[in-house]
Amino acid sequence: MKHLVKYLKPYYKEIIFAILLLIVQAVSNLFLPNLNAKIINEGIAKGDIQYIIHTGGIMLLATLLLAGAAILASYFSSKVVTSYSRDLRRELYYKVLSFSKQDFDRFGTASLVTRNTNDVHQVQMFVLTLLNIMIMAPIMSIGGIIMAIRQDVVLSSSIIIVVPVIALIVFFIMRKTVPLFKTLQKKVDKVNQVLREKLMGIRVIRAFVKDDYEARRFDKANKDLTQTALKVNRIMALGIPLIMLAMNVTSLAITWFGGIRIDSGAMPIGNLTAFLTYVMEILISIMMAMTMFIMLPRAEASAERINEILHTEPSVKEPKSPKIPSERKGVLAFKDVSFQYADAEAPVLSKISFTALPGQTTAIVGSTGSGKSTLVHLIPRFYDVTEGKIEIDGVDIREMPLELVRDMIGLVPQKSYLFSGTIESNLRFGKKDATEEEMWHALEIAQAKNFVSRLPEKLKAPVDQGGTNFSGGQRQRLCIARAIVKRPTIYIFDDSFSALDNKTEAKVREALKDETKDATVIIVAQKVSTVLTADQIVVLSDKGTIAGIGTHQELLKSCEVYQEIVYSQIPKEEAV
Repeated sequence: MKHLVKYLKPYYKEIIFAILLLIVQAVSNLFLPNLNAKIINEGIAKGDIQYIIHTGGIMLLATLLLAGAAILASYFSSKVVTSYSRDLRRELYYKVLSFSKQDFDRFGTASLVTRNTNDVHQVQMFVLTLLNIMIMAPIMSIGGIIMAIRQDVVLSSSIIIVVPVIALIVFFIMRKTVPLFKTLQKKVDKVNQVLREKLMGIRVIRAFVKDDYEARRFDKANKDLTQTALKVNRIMALGIPLIMLAMNVTSLAITWFGGIRIDSGAMPIGNLTAFLTYVMEILISIMMAMTMFIMLPRAEASAERINEILHTEPSVKEPKSPKIPSERKGVLAFKDVSFQYADAEAPVLSKISFTALPGQTTAIVGSTGSGKSTLVHLIPRFYDVTEGKIEIDGVDIREMPLELVRDMIGLVPQKSYLFSGTIESNLRFGKKDATEEEMWHALEIAQAKNFVSRLPEKLKAPVDQGGTNFSGGQRQRLCIARAIVKRPTIYIFDDSFSALDNKTEAKVREALKDETKDATVIIVAQKVSTVLTADQIVVLSDKGTIAGIGTHQELLKSCEVYQEIVYSQIPKEEAV
């Protein structure tokens, strides 16, 4: 928790105001029973109406002061806590944005979402409770003890008995719940993960009639979460009644012994009512502190998970002394590049060397699992190479500013993804100040102009999250248009024509020739028809090594791996 305290520093003025108001509230609360005792002892017992009115007026003012202080303290506390949680969520969000794909894989999307929502909420509620109880509980308990002793010293011995009993109950609850809360948060992650998979893959689930199987998976995760939550609740359910029992027994004992002392004339009746109130205030303040201690384990577990994100050093880092190419031509060179995933036993890519030049199209082909997509993901530094280096215009990309590297690249991903908003807002992801003319031009090249122009809202047409209100081919063309709007130095098409029919693909490829004539173009493809006219084809083997480099005709003569790929899709007589 202490690492997250620094996010409260900007609000120290509001915290001071809240603390001062809570002190006023606590002190006012402590004076009320004493004033009530005086009214009983001096006013009612002696029939002094004037004294009752005078002291009652003071009680009314104290009550109004208490109410005003409570309202303002609540306002300032809430303002601090909501601002604090906002800052914490923002810090988490920006930290996650700096993560590489490897970091995302390590935590998982479901866990990252839970940490930014549920975990922040747990910490927020604890800080709110802490702000209120940290001041109120000590003043109410210590002040209550002092005021109780002033009413009757003998009866005050009851406090010495009940406080340790309640403290033992609190200790028992904390000891049992601390490990359970950590487990609980992990099981919340699991439920979120299963639910997210279910929602994202709903079409596949229904297509394979796996509704029952997925329902069982969710029920299992949900049952695990419920069982852990029930364990926590059982412990809590045992603790609260025990504390209430201790409080009620104490109240009964005080009333009994207080009655005896009143009969003997050792204590006025007003003092007994005040004493009872002070004892209840002491016990309630202990209950308040107990609430905070009960919340602490869960908040600590959440804070630990939040800190894990905030203290994670991204595996892809900005260079300390960045270098910028003297010219931005887009010459891309792989030099003995190898890459291995963190938990993998063998490299995915090994000793990859080739150069892609501006004005040329370089195609990457290979069988499934040969590392084609991994290779192109190394260019924008979604991952960093394990060995060797990748250069853009003669500069190692690890020595270039990360923003510059990615600004030079226009990526059309393998999985076409659109953001909720409009077609216009999605196209402006590539260039925020793009004109309508530029957007329509990009749509025309991507063969998306026809279907967009038929939509009633045109560029303002709504896009659902993930672009689910468009077909696969339409999403793919919109993603291509988004990259074209950016007008990058290097285009990367990661199997970006797979959802297009041959006729549409041919039109897109033809239109792209003029648009990308001065740019470096990298195409990852499964279909041989996509790479036939490429200036250079890099063939990857199953082991992630280069099996051959050349044109289509050259590789047909010299590369066995390429021949297998081609002849599996095109008859021999047509391939030449």
